[in-house]
Amino acid sequence: MAAELIRGQNHPLTDTRLEIRVSAGQPVLAGVTLNDDQGRMREAAWIAHPASPRLPGIEVSRQAAADHRLAVDLDALPEAVHRANVLLALPSGVGGPASFGAVAAPTIAVTGLDGTEIVRYTVTDLATESAIVAVELYRRGGGWKVRAMGQGYSGGLAAMLEDQGLPQARELATTINEAVARGMARSVATPPPAAAQPQGAPATTPPSGQPDQPVAGDAAGHTMEERLYNQVWGMFEDLARTTAAYRSAVDFADSRMERELDQVLSDPATRVGPAADAARVQARARHSQLVDQARANFERDVAQLVAESEVVEPALPPAFARWDNPVWQAYQVPGQTPMALRLGDLSLPERADLRIPMLVRLPLQRGLWIDSGRRVAASPEAAAVDADGLRRLAAETATAVVARVLAVHPVGAFNVQVIDPAGAAAGALAPLLSTGALREPPAVGHAGVRTVLDRLTQRVDLIQMAVRSGAVDSLPPDLDPAEQLLVVHDFPHGFDDRAITQLRYLADEGPSIGVNLIMVADREDARAYGPVLDPLWRALLRITPVPDDHLADPWVGHSWTYEPPLAPGNSRVVSQVLEHLAVARQRSAS
Repeated sequence: MAAELIRGQNHPLTDTRLEIRVSAGQPVLAGVTLNDDQGRMREAAWIAHPASPRLPGIEVSRQAAADHRLAVDLDALPEAVHRANVLLALPSGVGGPASFGAVAAPTIAVTGLDGTEIVRYTVTDLATESAIVAVELYRRGGGWKVRAMGQGYSGGLAAMLEDQGLPQARELATTINEAVARGMARSVATPPPAAAQPQGAPATTPPSGQPDQPVAGDAAGHTMEERLYNQVWGMFEDLARTTAAYRSAVDFADSRMERELDQVLSDPATRVGPAADAARVQARARHSQLVDQARANFERDVAQLVAESEVVEPALPPAFARWDNPVWQAYQVPGQTPMALRLGDLSLPERADLRIPMLVRLPLQRGLWIDSGRRVAASPEAAAVDADGLRRLAAETATAVVARVLAVHPVGAFNVQVIDPAGAAAGALAPLLSTGALREPPAVGHAGVRTVLDRLTQRVDLIQMAVRSGAVDSLPPDLDPAEQLLVVHDFPHGFDDRAITQLRYLADEGPSIGVNLIMVADREDARAYGPVLDPLWRALLRITPVPDDHLADPWVGHSWTYEPPLAPGNSRVVSQVLEHLAVARQRSAS
């Protein structure tokens, strides 16, 4: 049983290869600072943090998350290091809580590689602190111990680093917070907690020693939709954790073999000869054994997820299903809004064939930036497409997303407006125009941009004032009650400084009152605006029209390969769904 520590208590550590698990219930950044025998951090290279997550013997998460798993190998720390401090800090400048007193108390668990808990510590009695040293691992009598600290800093990360003697504390704190802000902008949002299993729901008990037989909807939830949603997120988390364990085990095998080979080479007496050759063979054999065992465990876990995916995917409702799912052939316009929307698929390189649906909750809390530009380190799929092809695919991705949004909502729930200043997206917009999904043609030119943005910003202003004053009944009777979805193509063509300001305003304030934004743009085209567009870029969820490894999970921060929600080539499913919607609109209007 794990030792439950209180502030100031310590506990001996018999293992030197550890995992530090953080559970905060709120996105926090996690890091590790190293101190010498005087308790000082000698330089900025003595801290592992999201912008620089690896040190010898230490690896931390690359982004803020509610849960973290930090890898620690005490034997691999430099000899000058006498203390390793696990720090937690609330991200600054991203609109979250300002102090730990406003969130649930974070819990720290120190575990062995097999997940067995050694100690657990819940950091309580926090108030205005926005950064804390949660626990410290320190040398004592030739071994190591862990101490519960809970030392907080109202001055945040900079104050913590200054307290440990780092001269460039404020500069480094700024660097870390900027890295976290970028990471939060690219991360897939953590799903809300799963609902409790409803009373009377069937429970599955697998035969002893046998893996669970996958069943679609075999998760907590009050409805089948909710159970499927929670099951998909469970699969996503399971694959993230399983892959993290596999990568950690391989890293451990690599570092162990390197240390064993270094020991052979460091002693002139054993550097050459039969004994040295035998030691090298043994080191490589142990490495192969560890890697093979890790791979076997990984394949066992993934095989279960593959079997689950094969059962779950065909059972998904339209809002969660791929365009090639047969459910679209029996499509009916829904009578109510679903709880989530599929925006593509996610996979990891270890098993690229296992694709997890990327589901986002409705109503949308963030707009989308569909990136039509080329990156220097592009994926092979992106590298194979020229610039014009990427812009065309980005416009088609936007149309596919719009069609899905319309398809999974009741008739009239959404009004789509399009800004296409140069008319460059006419081909991609054809399915929306031919089926009447757009109530008015795309806005063109500078005048069209201004007209649409003025109308939408006025709408946001009116509704916000009505809500704040409690006078919703006083809204103009001709105000369209439908939610608004604005699609912006060919940005920044046709946009001046005023339009840029309005666009940022809609991105920040619009989602809360039913105005949603989809940008189809190449960020490089907007570089002339400088940092003024950085908040807009961070506020939107970036997706790509070709597979790309730019999204991160909220648990361990893997770089996931994202696949856009395009229909199969030569398929008419998007047009057929939009035509079905057009018939439903006509019936509703008659």
